[in-house]
Amino acid sequence: MKKKTGLLPKLIIAIILGILIGKLMPTKVVAIFATFNGIFGGFLGFAIPLIIVGFIAPGIGELGLGAGKLLAVTTGIAYGSTLAAGTLSYFASSLIFPNFLKAGSLALNSTNPEESLVVPLFAIDMPPVFGVMTALLFAFILGLGIAALKGDVLKRATKEFQVIIELVINKVIIPLLPLYILGMFANMTHAGQVATILSVFSRVFIIILILHLTIVIIQFLIAGAVAGVNPFKAIKNMIPAYLTAIGTQSSAATIPVTLAQTKKNGVRDEIAEFVIPLCATIHLSGSTITLVACSIAVMMLNNMTFNFTSMVPFIMMLGVTMVAAPGVPGGAVIAALGLLETMLGFPEPMLALMIALYVAQDSFGTACNITGDGAIAICMNKLSKNTVNSASKA
Repeated sequence: MKKKTGLLPKLIIAIILGILIGKLMPTKVVAIFATFNGIFGGFLGFAIPLIIVGFIAPGIGELGLGAGKLLAVTTGIAYGSTLAAGTLSYFASSLIFPNFLKAGSLALNSTNPEESLVVPLFAIDMPPVFGVMTALLFAFILGLGIAALKGDVLKRATKEFQVIIELVINKVIIPLLPLYILGMFANMTHAGQVATILSVFSRVFIIILILHLTIVIIQFLIAGAVAGVNPFKAIKNMIPAYLTAIGTQSSAATIPVTLAQTKKNGVRDEIAEFVIPLCATIHLSGSTITLVACSIAVMMLNNMTFNFTSMVPFIMMLGVTMVAAPGVPGGAVIAALGLLETMLGFPEPMLALMIALYVAQDSFGTACNITGDGAIAICMNKLSKNTVNSASKA
């Protein structure tokens, strides 16, 4: 049976080929790739609001039909963990990155094409059906309505629409991403910008991995304090799940291993079997760390101003937007593109760079996500016992 090449190896090959094309080929050849990127970027812009509706609406609808208080508390803890991870990433990135990032060393947000990238040969206008914020509001209202209604007509319709969006992502967007990244790197190399990116982001990735480890330790220290377990022993038990996630790049695909290792930490079967699948969908602390850190690095390189006040709404919306993000490599960054565009002002070239940077370490972000799920399960195991004991005494 022929083994399929994963997305990350394809992206690495695309980056190498893009650099070679940008160095060796004339401007007209680079312009062909720039034209494809313009068309593909336009299609992404058209698809982003549909992706938001297709995943957030059924995701919220499913959450509203769960196990009452247990669902609410688990969701609250998962969201709080995601916010904490994003906040940690913001402060660490803001303090550390200026030491090795040169502000304004890229020009991907330049409005003058002569200053930066090759101009496409032609453009095709693909206006979205509605804007990103309209899509978010519509998805929230629709999801909450589905949760409140007893009927399942709308629920089935949104689930089927989600399947359509998954097919678009799996059959169109993901397969074309390597060519998109190839074109982007060819263009940046031709403009003399790629050396800056390659020299800087190896260090950015090291910072991100350290932040992943830090948030996992914090999560298990809290879980240990809540449940009275040894946090480092609990982390050790989660290592097989962490390594599996690195290989699969999918929280959903890692659920069986995450479940088994969570039960080894003393979590009752019924709690583990509820919390782990739920958190695989709603708890994305590792992905949030990566998106916040990469976005800050890209903004610094392009001399864009930002502060904590402007980043807090972005971090808060990330925690919601990535709910039910498709279980494919790079799914979280695809779901977050709308926020990067509307809340942080990223133009299409910067969005392309964010995709490349995120996918390059996606497996480690996923591994951080699912390891943290184990910590939440330990907390819920203890909290659910306390709830039962209080009820029995009453």
